[in-house]
Formats: sequence, structure tokens, C-alpha cells
Amino acid sequence: MKIESLHVGMNVRHPQYGLGTVKTISETTADILFSEGKRTIAPDTAGLEPAEPQASIGGLNVPLKQFVEQTLEAALNKLGLGKPDEFVEQLGVRWHNGKLVLHPADSALQPKEVPLETFFHKIVMVRNNLRVLEQKINAHEKLTDGEKVEMQQYITRSYGSLTTFNVLFKEKEDQF
Repeated sequence: MKIESLHVGMNVRHPQYGLGTVKTISETTADILFSEGKRTIAPDTAGLEPAEPQASIGGLNVPLKQFVEQTLEAALNKLGLGKPDEFVEQLGVRWHNGKLVLHPADSALQPKEVPLETFFHKIVMVRNNLRVLEQKINAHEKLTDGEKVEMQQYITRSYGSLTTFNVLFKEKEDQF
């Protein structure tokens, strides 16, 4: 394996030491942490192999930058984390250019005004972060089913607390 194909954090397999993680890379060697400790290895001659799937993209019909952007956009959309400016369009029409005003109990203090688009964006980001947390909990390999259910209950309660803000959404299916 060529040293140029290594990166810090990469999982590799050595014929003698087994699985390891690349910690540092120099011009000709790499420090790799194996279960029995850290070793300095010359990857070109050590028979080192990637221990994780690798991808090579060849014959790309679009510029790499465009390919990465399209892939990232598709992944973000699948996770429900589209671009922030997309969220403002989901705000109910009657709320466009509106503002949230918080009045303190002490009339000597000034009220706080927040554009509804900003507030709405923050609410949607909370929802999206809850969705990602939910996915991470469900996919977690070390949590038991009971622990996953327990954590899911907190997420469900959080969604319930956010139903107050359903009135802001343009589309009913986007609500909590």
C-alpha cells in the first residue's frame, strides 16, 4: 500500500499485527495503533491493506466538485437537513415577514424581537437534529433494545412539546 493512500483515522490491516488505526503519517512511515500498541510501519513494504471499503471514481462525466455537491445534497435531503433557505419557504404564508416579540415582566426592560423566519428556522433545526439523534440511537450497536426504547421516549416527548409551533408550518405533513 502506498503511503499517499493513507489518511489519519483510516483503519488498516497488517499481516502480522492485525487491525489498526493510522494515527500519524510522515514521508515514508505511519504510526498505527494496533490492539497490542502503536507501531511505526513503512506501508510500501509492510503488506498493509485498507480494512475499510475504498472507492475509486473514474470516468466521471461531471466535475468532481459538482459530483460531491450533488452527493452531499442528496444525503442531507435524505436526512431531512436540506439547505436553511429551503425551510423559510415552508413557513406559512401568513407568517412571512412576521416577528416574534418577547416582552419581559419588567416594563423597564426592552422587548426582544426575532424575525419569524429566523425563529422558524431554529425550530426546524431542532426537529432535524432530533431526527438525526433518533437515527443514531436506532443504529447504535452497543445500546440494548430497552435502552433504545427508553431514549426514544425522550425524543417523542420532545416532539410533543414542539407541537405548539405547528401553526407556523405551511404544509401539514411537515408539522411535529
